Amino acid sequence: MLALKVKLLRPGAQLPTRGTPGASGLDLYACLDAALELSPDVTLIPTGIAVEVPHGYEVQVRPRSGLARRGVTVILGTVDSDYRGEVFVNMHTVGSLQSYRIQNGDRIAQLVVARVEMLSAVEVEALSDSTRGDGGYGSTGR
Repeated sequence: MLALKVKLLRPGAQLPTRGTPGASGLDLYACLDAALELSPDVTLIPTGIAVEVPHGYEVQVRPRSGLARRGVTVILGTVDSDYRGEVFVNMHTVGSLQSYRIQNGDRIAQLVVARVEMLSAVEVEALSDSTRGDGGYGSTGR
C-alpha cells in the first residue's frame, strides 16, 4: 500500500490528519515556538515535518476553506517526490483583514496528494489546432 511517509523534525510537530473520512486533504499544523501575527505580507510558517512522497506523485499545499473564508490564505505550493526538507506554508491575509494570529498547533493548510505524469518537453514546429486556439485569460467568457 502506498503511504505518505512523514518525519517529525522537532518537538510539537504533528502528523497531518484527515478531518473526515471523505476529505481529500490532510490538515497541516503550525509548529511554532511562539504565536505570530500574519499580515498582507507573506510569512513562511514552519510545520516541523518532512515528507517522502512516492515517485509519480506530488503533494499540493493548499488553503483551508475555513481560513480562506476569514481572509487568511496560502500560496499554493508543491512538494516534489525528491524533496526531503521541512514543509513550510506561505501564508498571508487578504482583503480587509490586516492581521491574524497563528499559534502553535493551529491547522493552517491542507496537503493533497496527486498523481503526476512525468512528461518530457519536446520542441515542435507547430501545435495542433483547437477550438480555443491562442485565446488567453477570459477568452471563454466572463
